[in-house]
Amino acid sequence: MTLLLTYDLGKLGVPEESAPDADRVIAGNPRHLTWNLETTPDEKVFSGVWESSPGMWRVEYEEWEFCSFLSGVSVLHEEGKLPVRLEAGDSFVIRPGFRGVWEVVETTRKLYVIRLS
Repeated sequence: MTLLLTYDLGKLGVPEESAPDADRVIAGNPRHLTWNLETTPDEKVFSGVWESSPGMWRVEYEEWEFCSFLSGVSVLHEEGKLPVRLEAGDSFVIRPGFRGVWEVVETTRKLYVIRLS
């Protein structure tokens, strides 16, 4: 077993398809594709690739998430803060307690690592 996880984007396989819960959607018809590359044995850390089509939906984070955008444009609207535009090449962390709106302006693909609190 190796302790190194690489993201081989040429060998992602079949994604899991999903969408935000209908009661959270504000605009559009966002659809998500997720390629979860690893889940730790304790099921507290997840790593992979996520993609979303355009739309807006409410989010509430109870976990830590590191993201690095590969393509697309999104805007994060944190409650009580100015919106933050993110695009290919941007990396960031969302901390537990984040509440707001995720807006995908152009289909967005990102690498992620999620750590449950």
